[in-house]
Amino acid sequence: MKFGIIKERKKPADRRVVFSPEALVKLKNQYPSIEILVESSDCRIFTDEAYEQAGIEVGTDLSTCDVLLGVKEVPVEALIPNKSYFFFSHTIKKQPYNRNLLQTILKENISLFDHETIVNAKNQRLIGFGRYAGMVGAYNGIRAFGIKFELFKLPKAETLSGKEALIAQLKRVILPPIKFVITGSGKVGSGAKEILDAMKIKSVTVENYLTKNYTQAVYTQIDVLDYNKRKDGQVLDYFDFYQNPTEYETNFERFTTVSDIYISGHFHANEAPMILTQEMLNSKDCKIKIVADVSCDVNGPIACTLRASTIAEPLYGYLPLENKEVDVFHPGAIVVMAVDNLPCELPKDASEGFGQMFLDNVIPAFFDGDKDGILQRAQITQNGKLTERFSYLQDYVDGQ
Repeated sequence: MKFGIIKERKKPADRRVVFSPEALVKLKNQYPSIEILVESSDCRIFTDEAYEQAGIEVGTDLSTCDVLLGVKEVPVEALIPNKSYFFFSHTIKKQPYNRNLLQTILKENISLFDHETIVNAKNQRLIGFGRYAGMVGAYNGIRAFGIKFELFKLPKAETLSGKEALIAQLKRVILPPIKFVITGSGKVGSGAKEILDAMKIKSVTVENYLTKNYTQAVYTQIDVLDYNKRKDGQVLDYFDFYQNPTEYETNFERFTTVSDIYISGHFHANEAPMILTQEMLNSKDCKIKIVADVSCDVNGPIACTLRASTIAEPLYGYLPLENKEVDVFHPGAIVVMAVDNLPCELPKDASEGFGQMFLDNVIPAFFDGDKDGILQRAQITQNGKLTERFSYLQDYVDGQ
């Protein structure tokens, strides 16, 4: 079996890669029969020379490969027919902008495996960049606070060498006694927590966070039942929320009245209630000054996320009174950081972490007959058709 590491072609350029040179050496040592070809790239965080020095072949023609591994969507003109591809396709939520991509994949008899659909038997995701998105999101949120209130200046994350450099910069910052709230306890929320912990910001319980004042910066990390309540007043469990999201409504306002910085690291289902509404942000009791929307669902659960921002221009102001974008320094503006490709700012750390997860959780399935069903569950297309698990995408493919 021959694996190809494809060049990232989506613009703006993404420097991440599925496997670092070191990871590919480890892969070849574990599975000596495997063949590997890395497509030459001028933007990847690891140079062509780094792969060649590790004994990995680099070339420009991947047509001899069986399985092609990438990060972002592959432009339709670059797809090679009759291959198996792994990348983030951004099609499983019926994203209109990628309908043509999925249609082309089916037309070209490509087997598509989406990194997002690689899950275990309990439907828990096995690989992703979420941890690094959370880290950079927390850093950018603190950087935004410093800019807005002219308290300190932090360099952009993309200019630093990695996670440790981010933390080193943050340790120089002296924060006033502000409060951070993080939604979500998955990989994104954990990444944000990792940064706040590294800064020695104190973690406090929800009850203490809501009721006590502190002389130092503190944070609390909350999950869905902390900021949603059943409309009928019943107190049930997480399972009920995920099964019956329409029976719930947000009560996040209890956090908006005491929080200065909100870092969003949640997963939000389509039918789940709004989290942070325009009414909350417009309330005279709202204390929120910075929203670091790592999840970045435009027109989603965070009312102030009017658009995705960019690594080049990561911040914009939001004026709740008029529900519109304004300058960051407008006196009534809440600062929004809604970069939708945050892990790109930590390309080396993110690539190394992702590669280890892929090596541990996905590669064995190619050699053990997929005994745990990893590949079967992840496969979206096969023989020019949608697989049964993803048949719900048929109307999307048909353009309906």
